[in-house]
Amino acid sequence: MGAKIEAIEFIFPSKCVTNQDLGESHPDYDFLRFEKKIGVKQRYVVENETALDLAEWACNKLFDRVDKSEIDYLLYCTQSPEYLLPTTACILQNRLGLRTDIGALDFNLGCSGFTYGVSLAKALIQSNQAKKVLLVTAETYSKHLNYEDRSNKAIFGDAAAGTMISYAENDQIGNFLSGTDGSGYDKLIIKNGGAKNAVNVDSEHKQYGSGNLYTDNDIFMDGPAIFNFTSSVIPAFNRKVLAANNIEKEAVDLFLFHQANSFMLESLRKIIGVNPENFYNDLSDGGNTVSCTIPIALKRYSESLDSDELKKVIILGFGVGLSWSGGLINIDNKL
Repeated sequence: MGAKIEAIEFIFPSKCVTNQDLGESHPDYDFLRFEKKIGVKQRYVVENETALDLAEWACNKLFDRVDKSEIDYLLYCTQSPEYLLPTTACILQNRLGLRTDIGALDFNLGCSGFTYGVSLAKALIQSNQAKKVLLVTAETYSKHLNYEDRSNKAIFGDAAAGTMISYAENDQIGNFLSGTDGSGYDKLIIKNGGAKNAVNVDSEHKQYGSGNLYTDNDIFMDGPAIFNFTSSVIPAFNRKVLAANNIEKEAVDLFLFHQANSFMLESLRKIIGVNPENFYNDLSDGGNTVSCTIPIALKRYSESLDSDELKKVIILGFGVGLSWSGGLINIDNKL
């Protein structure tokens, strides 16, 4: 009993913020230099919308191509829930008009969320709990960024993606592995707003990097620590994923990692030793959309293919938690 990624659709909010726009708001910051290093030219941010709104729109776009009545399970990955409770997946099930005899749950993961979700979806199918699983990733980090946090405002963008994962006689989703190191939980964090610390309207401003400001009500990211974690863990993990799928790196058509930033991706490419044409590195339009970067990149890669021949793709997600996961998939030009 196997599984495959049948279709993907994604959506951005309507508001586009270019580096020129950011430069006008923060004239003392060199966004041209940022663009050359990090690779982001423009990102999209919500105004009155929520991640749930984006999720609904992405799924309805997907339903132009797939039959929503066949969905047996809804997996919703977000760190921007509509409420603390209930689970946003239940609300999304109702908004989408899905059957009521299906499972629906949220899971709180960021940059590793899509790969975790693919693994979970395959497990649901292999255990005969579902024939078709709708995996939704939706994130609105812009709502949690301080206005004066210029670096993170330039990196992150908002988006949602809907992915249909279906039963297949010929398995097109290989073996997936995962990893966790909770000792690094505070390297990417919003300290206030949960059960431990309430939102504090008088929270003091703190500084990091070159004049970036934030409070404990906002996202904080220790960029150097995240980079060091990625550089030390992901190359070895990539080798484990290859071994788990009994495949040599030369036989892989594309390595598609979480699109964190171009500098980090290029560093990883060199460490793992693959050619640029076999390594995806393009977040110029959209930026780092957290759990949505991999499905967006997969959709764009699929659209670039000129034949329906299956391509072997290694997908790896990594980040907040600290968490990481990845595996081998086979896709064609019909996603």
